[in-house]
Amino acid sequence: MKLSLDPQAINTVLDGRWAAARRQGRSLALDETTHDDPADDLETARAKTLNSVGLMADTGLTKLSLPESLGGRNEHAANIAAFEETVTASPSLQVKAGVQFGLFGGAILHLGNSEQHDAWLLAAQSGELLGSFAMTEIGHGSDVAAVGTTATYVAEDEEFVIDTPFRAATKEYIGSAARDARAAVVFAQLITDGVNHGVHAFFVPIRDEDGQVLPGISTEDDGYKGGLKGVDNGRIAFDQVHIPRFNLLDRYGAVTAAGEYSSPIDSPGRRFFTMLGTLVQGRVSLDGAAIVASKLALDIAVRYGLERKQFTTVDDINETTLLDYQQHQRRLMPAIASVYASAFAHDKLLTSFEEVFSGADGSEENRALLETRAAAFKADTTWMALDVIQECREACGGAGYMAENRLVGLRADLDIYATFEGDNTVLLQLAAKRLLGDYAKEFANIDVGGAARYIGTQAAEHTLYRTGLANAGLAISDVFTPNLGEKRIRSGRLQRSLLETRLEVMVSGLAQALRPAMKMSAADAADLFNSNQHEFIEMARAYVELEKWKALDEAMKDQTDPDQNKLFRRLRDTYGLSLIEKHVGWHLMYGRLPMLRARQLNETLNRLCAKLSANAVDLVDAFGYGDDHRRATIATGVEAERQTEAADYYRHSRAQEDYAVPEKQLRKAAKAARKAAEKDGRKAKSGN
Repeated sequence: MKLSLDPQAINTVLDGRWAAARRQGRSLALDETTHDDPADDLETARAKTLNSVGLMADTGLTKLSLPESLGGRNEHAANIAAFEETVTASPSLQVKAGVQFGLFGGAILHLGNSEQHDAWLLAAQSGELLGSFAMTEIGHGSDVAAVGTTATYVAEDEEFVIDTPFRAATKEYIGSAARDARAAVVFAQLITDGVNHGVHAFFVPIRDEDGQVLPGISTEDDGYKGGLKGVDNGRIAFDQVHIPRFNLLDRYGAVTAAGEYSSPIDSPGRRFFTMLGTLVQGRVSLDGAAIVASKLALDIAVRYGLERKQFTTVDDINETTLLDYQQHQRRLMPAIASVYASAFAHDKLLTSFEEVFSGADGSEENRALLETRAAAFKADTTWMALDVIQECREACGGAGYMAENRLVGLRADLDIYATFEGDNTVLLQLAAKRLLGDYAKEFANIDVGGAARYIGTQAAEHTLYRTGLANAGLAISDVFTPNLGEKRIRSGRLQRSLLETRLEVMVSGLAQALRPAMKMSAADAADLFNSNQHEFIEMARAYVELEKWKALDEAMKDQTDPDQNKLFRRLRDTYGLSLIEKHVGWHLMYGRLPMLRARQLNETLNRLCAKLSANAVDLVDAFGYGDDHRRATIATGVEAERQTEAADYYRHSRAQEDYAVPEKQLRKAAKAARKAAEKDGRKAKSGN
C-alpha cells in the first residue's frame, strides 16, 4: 500500500514554476528574529515585524516586479510567490510586507506615472519610505466606490484638499497607520470644477521623518486585534490637508493646472474597475499565503499524529497511533488533498497574473479571467485555511491548543484573511456575476427553448470563456455503467462530469431565474437579485472547486514516475470524491448520481485515506518545511521520545517482582480460575 516516493521530487512539482522565489521567501524563517513570540507585548511585536520588513527588503525580492529601468526584472509572479512564503516566518510579516511593498508600492507602480516612480517607488520598495494603503473606511469597506473621503482640486493653488467630511469616512483598519507609515496612498472622490469624477488614488504624507503626525492628519491606534499582533493597524482622518497636484496618481485620471479632468477611459464605471483591477495582487497573494498556512498546520498535525498514541486496541499493553485510526485519517487526508489541489490551482493563477502584468497577455479577456479567479480563489482558499487549521488543532488535542505549537496562533492570524482585501462573500458575488455575464453573452440571442436544446446537445464540447463550464447535458447513463465499482467511481471522467454539470446547471438556472430583471425597475431587479444571492455564492464556490480539481488532475497527468503518478491520482480522487460527497444531496436531487452509487463514496474515501496515510510523511515533507518553519514542539519528535520512555518504563516495571498488578487483570485471572475449577468439577462428577 505504501508507495516509494521522493519528497524532494514532489516538492519540485508542488513549488511550481517559481520554486526558487518560494524557497528564498521561506528562507527568512531561518532568522529567528523574524519569528512571532506569543509572550511579546504589542510594541515589541511591532518592532520585530518592522525589522523583518527591512530584512525582506535586503533580499531584493521586493524589487522583482519593478521595470528594468528601475533595477527590477518585471517578474510579478515570482515577487508574489516569495511574499506568500513569508507566512512561515510570521503571518504578521506577510501582511505588513504586503502592505508596504504590494499595496503601497504596488499602487505607486501601477497607478502612478514615471515621474512619480522616480520620486517614491524605489524608496518604497527598499523600505526607506514606509507607507500604508488607505482605502477602507469605517462606513464603507468592500464598497470602495462609495468612500466618503474627498479630494477637491483648487486651481489657483494647484493643490488638492483631502478631507474627511464625517466620522464614518475615517480610514479604518489601515496597516502601518498607527505607528510606522510616513505616507499613505489615499483613495478619495476626485472633485474638480464642481464635478465628482469618482474614486482616485493620491500620495499623501502623514508623518515627518521623526514619526510626528503632520498638521491636519489625525491617527488612532486600533490596538490589540484577534491576531497579527505585529501589524500596527489604525485609523487616519484628514482635516483640509493640502497636497500638490503632482500627488494624484494619474494613470487613469489626470487634472491639468487649470482643473480640467481627462482620462484614457471614458466610462467612469469601467475606469473605476480598471483601476482596482491593477491592485488584484493583494487577493492573489492571500490565496497563496492561506495555502502556506494550511501546509504548516498539516505538517505539524501529521507529524504529531504519527507519534502520539492513544488507547489500547490490539492488546492491553500497546496503544494505537492516532493516524492509524480511520477517523483521524478522514480528518487529515482530505485536507491534504485540498491543499495540494489549491496549490496547483494557485500556480495557474500566478501564471495568469504574470501574463497580465508582465505584458505577455494583457488582453481584456485575460484580465477579466484573472480578476474572476483571484476573487473566487481568495475567498474559497482563505475559508479552507481556517477549516484546515482548526481541524489540525483539534486533531492534536490539548497540545494543539498550546501557543508553543503555533496552531492557535496561525488560526488567529489567518482569521482576518476572510474579510480583508475583499470580504469573501462579496468576492464570490463578484465572481458569480462575471460568470453569469459570460453566460449571458454566449446565449444573448438564443431563446429559452433554444438555450435548453443547446445546453442539452452541445455543451459537452463547449467551454464558456475558458472558465471550464462544460458537459451540461451529459446524461448519467453516459457516465455510469451497470457494473460501477470502486475503480469506476474513481474515474476522472466521472468526477469531472459531476463537478462540471453541477456548475453548469447552477449557472443556467440562475440565468433563467434572473431573466425577468431585464424588464423590471431598478428596485425590483435588486430585490430579485437579493432573493438569489445564496445561489450566487454557491455557484461561485462550485466554479472554484472545479478549477482546483482540474489543476490537480492536470498535475497528476504530468507525473512520469509511476508511484508519484499513483500518489497524485489518490490525491485527485480524494479531493474529487470529497467534493461529490459534500454535495451529494444536490447530485441526488438532480438525478446525477444514483443512490446505489452514492453509497460507495464513504467506503471508497475510507480506503483512499488509508492509502494516503501510509505516505503521510512524504506528503508533508514535500511542502519543503523544516523545524525552523514549523517551530512546533509536538512536531520535533519529542512525542516519540515520550512514547519510547513510557514503553521502556512499563516494560521494566512489569519485569519487577513488586509490579502492581492491575485489578482488572486479577479479576480476569480469578474468573479464569473459577471456570477451570468448575470444569474440573464437572469432569470429576462425570467420572464418578
